[in-house]
Amino acid sequence: MWTLKYYNCECCGSDFVSCKALKYHFQQKHFGKVHYEKFGQEVLREKLQDHSKSLHDRSAMETHKLNWENLEERNIKHMAAEISKTCRMCSRHFGTILSREKHEIQEHHFTARKRAQMSTGFSPHNMLECKSPQELQRFADKNIRPASGHLSTACVAEIGALFKLIQDCFPVPASRVIQGGSYIKGTDTQGCSEIDIVLFSDVFANVNHCKKQLRDALDALRENLKQTSCGNRILMGKRAPLSLRFNFLCTEGLHNHSFEIMACYDVLGHAPSTDLKHLYRKLYLCNDSDSAQLCALALLPYQVDFVKASVVRVKELIRLMIHWFKTSFAKSTEENKFRRLPSSYTVELLTIHIWELAGKPLLFSLVQGMRAVLKLLVRYTEIDVVWHRHYHPKFPIFVKVNQKHTRPFILDPVNPTVNVCDTCNAWDEVALVARHSLLKPLFSRVPYHSRKSGQF
Repeated sequence: MWTLKYYNCECCGSDFVSCKALKYHFQQKHFGKVHYEKFGQEVLREKLQDHSKSLHDRSAMETHKLNWENLEERNIKHMAAEISKTCRMCSRHFGTILSREKHEIQEHHFTARKRAQMSTGFSPHNMLECKSPQELQRFADKNIRPASGHLSTACVAEIGALFKLIQDCFPVPASRVIQGGSYIKGTDTQGCSEIDIVLFSDVFANVNHCKKQLRDALDALRENLKQTSCGNRILMGKRAPLSLRFNFLCTEGLHNHSFEIMACYDVLGHAPSTDLKHLYRKLYLCNDSDSAQLCALALLPYQVDFVKASVVRVKELIRLMIHWFKTSFAKSTEENKFRRLPSSYTVELLTIHIWELAGKPLLFSLVQGMRAVLKLLVRYTEIDVVWHRHYHPKFPIFVKVNQKHTRPFILDPVNPTVNVCDTCNAWDEVALVARHSLLKPLFSRVPYHSRKSGQF
């Protein structure tokens, strides 16, 4: 019996018999429009912006349209200690994680029952319901892996054109430009494609001068981009202190990329050296989080190279784990709006660590790989990971950071001053959801020896 495959429009729910028909429908009915919640219908973006009360409504629309929590986590590495010790309910900061947890119990009655209610939120048709590795592979091909072939080629062309446009629209000349994010690393998914762009300019005399000029430069870039031919495909995000954020719609593939544009004085110079010790000292001694964050932008290419060096199979596993984080947790509510889950970079490093523990196999079962990562998340207090590719075990800064670290601990492989696990204040929720996930059908047929060892 032949079955007819339907292509569903995510905007209105209509079904179509071909991808081409769906694309035509989208361009005719939804392109350039946004959902206006107040009236329960779609309106042209221009009309929404001209509305006398659009400021508040547009903010609500952008929050609904874009995953701002995901965008925010990409630029918080130097505020990590602040986040891990910040209450997920009221954002109050504490000296230790234990003090923060006691406060959440006493002041917000954050009991085990309440944690369970606020954490678990498996989406319908979750990949954990797959009953075999083959079914998981089909699910990943359809719902997670980015488009290939001519769609991928067209996407590369559109991103390349926008990349040049950003440089042209930046109000001061850029002496060096670097890129990062999941799209550049090759770990992007259909629902999560991030592109970070850092523009270095000699106009900035130093980091402090950059801090003073940055807001005006980014505001000018924001307005310039709106006036370009791509302006109707760019949905600007909320203003951030050190970056410009927006979503860009690729017309060929009908998908979004979340951009984050940053600019800074080039602390490493036009021809960066592989010796980063002087930058590490600067970061360690820096007491201003904004300055530290701007200085650390120069390390972005090294972070990209670290992840890109992984084999293709590891990147497939990373995509699955990122998708798991996006589809297994309950959405934050007004009550726990300050909850922060691990950043995508943390997920990438944790997955690479598990792969290295298994002996760096070129081929392995994705199901067993996922199970190994989830088992470690359940035991998150045992996570203690360090790489020594950019700094020596006897490097004084590493020694000092390592002596007073707390678990979970994953030291950034290119920055010995940052524990990337500190970008999360909800590891207990991560462990709970991971424990529930291991009971799902996907893992019911994992061989006993793999269950016991937690390895690939």
